[in-house]
Order: sequence, then C-alpha cells, then structure tokens
Amino acid sequence: MPTKKKPQVTAPKKPTAAATRKPAAAAAQDRRHELLGTAAEVFAEQGYNATTVRTIADHAGMLAGSLYYHFDSKESMLEEILRTFLDELWDGYDTVLASGLGPRETLEALVTESFREIDRHRAAVAIYQKESKQLVAQDRFAFLADSQRRFEKAWLSTLERGVAERVFRADLDVRLTYRFVRDTVWVAASWYRPGGQHSPEEIARQYLSMVLDGIAVRE
Repeated sequence: MPTKKKPQVTAPKKPTAAATRKPAAAAAQDRRHELLGTAAEVFAEQGYNATTVRTIADHAGMLAGSLYYHFDSKESMLEEILRTFLDELWDGYDTVLASGLGPRETLEALVTESFREIDRHRAAVAIYQKESKQLVAQDRFAFLADSQRRFEKAWLSTLERGVAERVFRADLDVRLTYRFVRDTVWVAASWYRPGGQHSPEEIARQYLSMVLDGIAVRE
C-alpha cells in the first residue's frame, strides 16, 4: 500500500530589507509632515520670533532634542513650510495663466485658486502675511521676494489686459485694484477654518460677485 506523502509546508518569507525600509520611510515622512503642520500652527499663532524649538516640541508632544532628529533648526522648518505653500500656489497659478482664459476668467480662476490654497495651507498663509517683510531681509528667505514680484506681475497683467480688452472699466486704477484684491483675499487666512460652512470655491464665488460688480463693464 503506497504511503501518503506529507504536504510540504512552505516557511513564510522574511521581509526583505527594502520592504522594511519602505514603510519606515513612509512613516518618517508622515511624521515629518505632521510636525511641520504643528510648527506652522504655532508660528501662525505665536509669531516666528516668539516661537522656540521647545515650544514646537511641546505642542507635538515630544522632547526638543527629538525634534532635531527631523529638522536642524526652526529656520529650516519655516523655510519648508513656506516653500511648500508657495510651490503649490504657483503650480496652480501657472496652470491658470497658461490656460489661455480671458482676463475676467483668469481673475476668477486666480481668486478661486487662492482660496483653495488658504484651505490647504491656512497657517502658512498667515505666517506669510505676518512675517514676510522681516524674513525677506535674510538670504535664506530671498525666495519670498521673488514670489512677491511674480505675484504682482501676474495680477497686474491680468487687470491691465482686462482694461485693454474693455472687460474691466477704462478708469480702473489697476495697481490699487491689485492691492485691494490681494489684501482682501489673503486676509481670509485670519478667519477661515477648513471644514467650515462654506467651501473655498463657494467663498471665492461670493467674493467675486462682490468684486466684479464693481470693476466689470456694465452693459
């Protein structure tokens, strides 16, 4: 009588070094992102100069020395916070500016994109508003001045094009209008809270209905 063969049991494969590194790297990246979010909130609330590494660590529930495992200084944290916000902002703005829209539609899209960025990076916007004038004097933050120049050029050229194409009023002071739009849009970071009653798109729509009734050519 033939003997029955015992079923072969395959030992579970041990995870490779690369497989274990990948989740660990992802976890470290998530933690880094979480710490930057905490730092941004603290900077926005207390001010950059008044905030210490210990303050950020306390809010993150860790020792100050442990924070240095992820970042070498509070300056590097602030730089990454602002660069991330501005890089994302310009990704959106450049897409709008390259889309070939008319001046009114471009203005509407820029305003909408701005409110979306406030929704995504409210604390970073608040920091940018409060701190950029002092920060631009430092070489490390020279990119803020470059962004401000690009920002002004994008908005002024859109308004000037609207006047030239008779979409906006001929007597419009484009520089004054630019300052008004810039300040009234970005000041929303002081009161806007993500997940509130209105979406960023709805706030942009309401805002635009007020602004454009004042600068659009009346039929």
